[in-house]
Amino acid sequence: MEVTIEDIKKLRTLTGAGLGDCKKALAEANGDMDTAVEIIRKRGQAIAAKRSDREASNGCVLVKAVEGFGAMIALKCETDFVAANKDFVALTQSILDLAVANKCKSLEEVEALHLNDKGTVKDAVTNQSGITGEKMELDGYFVLEGEHIYTYNHQAKNILCTMVQLNKAAEEQGHALTMQIAAMNPVSVDKDDVPEEIRAEEFKIAIEKTREEGKPENLVERIAEGRMNAFYKEATLLNQDFIQDSKITVRQYLQQADKDLTAVAFCRFTLRAE
Repeated sequence: MEVTIEDIKKLRTLTGAGLGDCKKALAEANGDMDTAVEIIRKRGQAIAAKRSDREASNGCVLVKAVEGFGAMIALKCETDFVAANKDFVALTQSILDLAVANKCKSLEEVEALHLNDKGTVKDAVTNQSGITGEKMELDGYFVLEGEHIYTYNHQAKNILCTMVQLNKAAEEQGHALTMQIAAMNPVSVDKDDVPEEIRAEEFKIAIEKTREEGKPENLVERIAEGRMNAFYKEATLLNQDFIQDSKITVRQYLQQADKDLTAVAFCRFTLRAE
């Protein structure tokens, strides 16, 4: 069965795998989408799907940190045309400014805030939707609290934003880590922070793959643990190769500046499929 570019794109959206991997999986699966998804899952190429931010959409993502409180928010819409409109971007910025000023902890708190003469934030979004004729909604509201928060709006395009919190003031290193997070999309700060459901699923896949390779049963778990270590290196911030110098890890990069310097927490949000 011939593999179409539309099928490849669909599989990429479902799994987050690269175009080449999707093409190979579809060819191996004779075009069956469900089988191709399973092939990619077992090959460990769908890590991005497990930590994906949200379904692909258009909109504006912004981030801001002031006096120990950082937040990011996305205002979603249907088209690039509306997303690039200055009034749409200004509305997103005014909502974020208000949320940070009030130190809102949840999206519900943000929506209930009063935005000048436009009523609540929720009302303002509804009104803007009526003006443009497009469905709009707020999404991706994340918060970090405490000192030493650094933010990044990737290429200033309002599509991908990140925040990172360090345990000490280190502007250069903080900025570098926000870009690392944007590029490498980690699932957690360190391996002990990986959510249990992700850890369990990755270990299950590692066990299945090891058995499929015909390894001796008494070695299966040991080999799977080795594969988990590879997963931790790829998916946890401090253990990733540093993008500006692949000879060292992010942890080593921070320790070059200060042996006690480390990352405490981070947030990342994008409206684009990855």
